[in-house]
Parts: sequence; structure tokens; C-alpha cells
Amino acid sequence: MREPSVLDYIKSRLMPWKYPKIALADEFALASKEPTKDENSAQVTIQEEQVETAFAEQPGGAIRARSPLLSQAKQVPWKAIAALILAIAGQASLAPRVERHWLGGVFLLVTAISLFLLAVRRQEWIVPEAARQTSQEEFDPPRINLTYILIGLLLGGLTFLSLGQLQFSIFSLCTWGAALYFSGRAFWASRKRAEQHHSLLDFWNAIRKGTGQFTVHLHKKTILYLFVIAWVLFFRLFLLERVPPEMNSDHAEKLLDSMRVFAGQFNIFFPNNGGREPLQMYLVAAIHRYLNVDWGFMVLKLVSVSIGLLTLPFLYLMGKEWTNARVGWLAVAFAGIAYWPNVVARFGLRLPFYMLFTAATMYYLLRGLRRGSRNDFIYAGISLGLSFYGYSADRVLPLVVILAVGLFMIHTRDKTKHLPVLTSTLALIFVSLILFLPLGRYILEEPQGFFFRTLTRMGNLERPLPGPAWEIFIKNMGNALAMFSWSGGNIWPISIPGYPALDMVCGGLFYLGLSLTLVRYVQRRHWYDAFLVLSLPVLLLPSVLSLAFPAENPNLYRTGGTMVIVFLFIGMALDGLWRAFTERLAAPWGTRAGFALLSGLFILSSLQNYDWVFRRYHDQYLQSAWNSSEMGMVIRSFSLSFGHPDNAWVVGYPHWVDTRLVGINAGVPHKDYQIFPDQFEQTLEIKAAKLFLLNPSDLTAIEKLRELYPQGWFQVFDSKVETKDFLMFIVPPQQGFNPIPEDNSPEANASPH
Repeated sequence: MREPSVLDYIKSRLMPWKYPKIALADEFALASKEPTKDENSAQVTIQEEQVETAFAEQPGGAIRARSPLLSQAKQVPWKAIAALILAIAGQASLAPRVERHWLGGVFLLVTAISLFLLAVRRQEWIVPEAARQTSQEEFDPPRINLTYILIGLLLGGLTFLSLGQLQFSIFSLCTWGAALYFSGRAFWASRKRAEQHHSLLDFWNAIRKGTGQFTVHLHKKTILYLFVIAWVLFFRLFLLERVPPEMNSDHAEKLLDSMRVFAGQFNIFFPNNGGREPLQMYLVAAIHRYLNVDWGFMVLKLVSVSIGLLTLPFLYLMGKEWTNARVGWLAVAFAGIAYWPNVVARFGLRLPFYMLFTAATMYYLLRGLRRGSRNDFIYAGISLGLSFYGYSADRVLPLVVILAVGLFMIHTRDKTKHLPVLTSTLALIFVSLILFLPLGRYILEEPQGFFFRTLTRMGNLERPLPGPAWEIFIKNMGNALAMFSWSGGNIWPISIPGYPALDMVCGGLFYLGLSLTLVRYVQRRHWYDAFLVLSLPVLLLPSVLSLAFPAENPNLYRTGGTMVIVFLFIGMALDGLWRAFTERLAAPWGTRAGFALLSGLFILSSLQNYDWVFRRYHDQYLQSAWNSSEMGMVIRSFSLSFGHPDNAWVVGYPHWVDTRLVGINAGVPHKDYQIFPDQFEQTLEIKAAKLFLLNPSDLTAIEKLRELYPQGWFQVFDSKVETKDFLMFIVPPQQGFNPIPEDNSPEANASPH
């Protein structure tokens, strides 16, 4: 066998999936010198002896105790600490202010990453070990039950044919569920695995049993986990009724669609308002029915916040599957308090589904490829299929699946693994297509309704592109990649305009975690490290492809899928920093110092995110949104005192409040209170008291009401927002009108219209 050349060594480094690994002599020597477990124990013992309190004789016979920390000061990872401080400072320097420039912040971030790489080389920032790669004998055999395949196809065909009205029925739901069952059974691997048991219960077991990797006692770990969960719940649920404070027209559309579901209209897809996926509407209708929550902003928020919280266990499981449980816990802790996923979940729309299905699909796909488990591919197929009913941005997830399988195949030199992986991928595709069948029928019947929203953003269906498509795409991608540190967009309902997606702590840690992942890939060539890095631009595509409306890019909701990867990188960076302290400093000082540093970062991030969500976001939202809740409150008070809800109106005015929201806030969700000045005469025949709400700038309506109702009077409603005052025009009942009818029914006083 010939001796490998320098060219062979370079090829093995650049293309590890094609050429066998060649290590230099120094590397073999370094590997052979890695300390064993006993040697590590001996080293820890020596360090513990060195940090025992030392005594030095002082002049005059005095004895002075020397701190044990001083004897190991040279072991403190100063380069890692400096890199962390520079990264946070760089992110902080990019914060919005009157005169903001990116040059200083970028310089600090580049310097931080350079110092960070030096710290990694000097073992002052540890590269966490990746989760164990699977071996060939662990792969499920590529077996398919053709009988179940045929049954699944037959039932899927019946489902497809039964959806001619583009609505679900009991028959179609039964055949659809049966088709999914037989499709999954056709590919199901029945052999038992040592690590086959996995579910969201793992998240609870980690809390109950303390299976995390912090070097503290069991009961302390459990308390720590419970504290993290309580703190996350506080950030996600605190002042939920007030943040955000007002609904907009999108909320009205979702509530009206949910009311249609509640009334028995079980649509596959809701074509109004540009087309909307149905899963949120069914969940809202279910909560209204079974939890007795009134139609309004809160029922929408309960669904979206629950979806946001459900994402976090999958984030933990993915971190555990990618690296270790500590990475998962740290990712959950910082994602749970972060401003970005918090405001997306609080907004009450379908937006958090992108985060949920991205986390679930990527977790099961990563687990299936890494462990060779075909059943996990089936779970990934279920998640992928359901994602099409969540939010339109989820349509990019098939590209993530292709990327993962492609990277695995490229990095796997053992060709015998390819067939099982292809069979498992076929199972994923087949199961997801079975779940996609109802939407497939809708697309066949109404293709424009399904693709309208996407086509108006990508093409010139609604407006011509403002420039060459490729040029807009490149600029959009650059802006989207900069959103983590510079600006998350200018869409005020779902963000603070001009603010970055990440606070200064998370922003700095994100770039360090990304760098750490790249370092680990260069060192060990794990395909899933490359997968997470390359998934970042793929998951940005729903925002980047807004070519016709580049002002809508970036935004925090169409980029929501990247939240999963961003906070995994943050957990990765913190895990490496924790290990640097615990491995370089003798116990218990390393553990205490590392815990103190991580706690300080967590508190600092919490304080800034609290300020962003509950003060800045709330205040700017209140200034920008119309106060439909106050108008609804006025009509409700009018109805409960001397009037009737049918005898109140909101005079329509351009670019003012959505009058459907006034009805929802007034407790009359099916009523649109809009009226125009040319319809005022129709109210003259009503003898009962009447109420008109007007924009103070609507001079035409004001004059006409004065002319029609000289006995009426105007009153200004003093809004809690200075610029949102509106006029109330009150018309007393006609003389001789009895406000309490003989039949004592409120309908007797109602308007005939």
C-alpha cells in the first residue's frame, strides 16, 4: 500500500464523503495522548489539591489565607469571556438609535468571532461533542407491505372523491384517517429498538428525573428546570389580555371563519382575504365550544400562544438529538423569554405554526436519519403533511427534507445505507401526500384561491416587480440574514419597527454558536451540522421571496422557522462556554462560575426582552392600532343602559377602524356596525335612542347628523391614546316612546334594519 501524498490528505479534508480520512502523525500522537477516565480523575484530584487554601508567612509572623480562586486564575477562560463581551457589545452597538451605523457593530462582531476561534483552539471554549452517529446494523430494513399500500391508496382515492364540495364530512374524515393508518402501517418497522421510546414525555421525564447534564445534585436540577419552565410561562402568558392590545382586520377574518366552522361549514381551505389554511379556525372553534371562551381576541391568543409553547418541547428534543440535553434546555430557556417568538405567538394568528411544524419535522427527520429509524420518518411525514394546514410559510418544509436527505447521502460513504434511507424517505413522502389529499382536491378545483397569496408576493399578479427578480432576491436575502442583528422589519403589528429579532445577549451568542457549529463541522464532518447551517437560508425563503413587495422583507413571522435553528446555535454556544468553565476550573469553582455566568446572561436577556415586549412593543402597537375595543365598550354600555345594540352604528371613514371588530368587542360578533352618511335617513323611523360613533375629521357626517337630528348632541370620547379620540352622537328616544315595551323584550326596541 503506497504512502498517502499531500494531495491525498487535502482531498480527504475537503471531500470527506468521497475519500477516506487521512490524519497526520501529530494528530495520531495527539489522539493517543487523550486522557482516559482514570487520568481525568487524577487530574481533577491534582487540581483540587492545588486549590486547597494555601498559607503564606507574612512579616511579623502573621499568617494570611490565600483565596483558592487565585491559584487557578490562569485556568480561567479569559479569551472566551473577552469574545463573549465583544459579541454582546457588537450586538448592542447595532441597537436602534437616532444615528445608527453598522460598521462599528460589525467590527466588534468580527473581532469577537476571531477571538472566539482562538479560544476554541486553546480549549477555552469547548466544542461540544455531537450526538452519536448510527451504525449500519441499526438501520431498519427496507421492507414495504404492498397490501397496506394498496389499501391506503384505495381509501385515499375515496377520500379524494368524497371532497367534491370542498368541505370535510364524516365519511371523508373516516376514510382519510383510515388511509393514513394503512399508509403508515405499510412502512412501519416493527422490530424493537433500545432507544425506540421517544415522545414529548421525554421533556417531562427530563424534569422529573433530572436527566440533564448540569453538574449539580438531582433535586437542584429539578428545581432549576421547573424554574425555567415557570419563567418561560410567565413571559408567554403575562398580560396576555393587554399585549397586544387591539385586533386588526386579519383577526376579524379569522374569527368570522371560525364562526363558520362553529356553524357547521367545514371548509378545507378558506379563500377569503387572500386564502387561509384552516387548522387555526378549527382549533379556535373547538376552544370556543369546549372551554366556553367568548369570540374575541383572547380565544385567538389562546390558540396561538399554545402553539408557541408546544414548539418548545420539540426544540428541547431537537437539541438533545443534535448534541445533548443541555443544549436543548438552554435553547428552550432563551427562546421562551425572547421577544421574537413571544410577539409572534401572542399576536393571535396562524404564524406560530411555522415554528411548530419546522421544529417537529426537523426533529423527527434528524432522529430518523441519525438513528436509521423508519418510524421517525413516518412521524416526520405526519408533521410535514399537517404543516400544509397551518401557515403558508410551511410550504417551504419539503425543501428542508430534500436538503437533509441529500446531505446525509453525500456524507455517507457506506453505500449500503442508501437503500434504507431512500425507502424511509419514500415513507415520509407517501404519508405526507395522504395527509395532503384534501388540499390537493382544493387545488384541483380552485388553484388560484390556494396560490393567490403566494403568487402576488412572488410575481407580478398584483403589482409589477420593482426591479430584476434576481437582484431583488439577493437584496432580500441579505436583509433577511441581517434581521437577527439589524432590523426585523417595519411591520408594526408583529414587531417593533427597526429593531433586530434578537436582544444583545442572544444576538451575540447566535453568531458564536453559528461559528462553533461550523468549527465542529470542519473538525468532524457531521452532516447534521451542515444541515442546520444550510437550513437557515432555506427557512428564510417565505420572506425573501416577497419579490413584488420587498418592503415586507424581513418580517418576524415568515422567518419564524429559523427561530428553531437560531436558538439551537445559542444553546450550542452556551454549552461550550459552560464546559470550558467546568473542565478548566476545579470543582466546585468551575461549576459555580459557569452557573453564575449563564445565570447573569439569562437575567440580562430577560430584562431586555421584558422591556421590548411589555413596554416598547405594547406602546408602539397601541399608538398604531385603531381602538376598536373602546368603541365596542361604548356600544356595550349603551346597550346595557338605555339603548339597544341594533340601534348603534359606526360611521365609515377611509383608513379608519374595521367596524366588524367593533361588533366583536361589543359582544355582538356577527354584526358589522358600519353605516355611511347616505344611509342616515334609514334610521329616522327608529323611535328608540340611537348612537353614532364618528371620526372627528368626518365633517360631512357631522353636519348631516346635526341636520337630521337637531335634538341630538355630540360628546368626545377621551381615548387612552391621545390621537385616538372619537365622537359619540347620541339621539334621545322620540317623545312619547316607551323605552320598556309591554312584552318586556329588547327586540321591541330594535331597529327594523
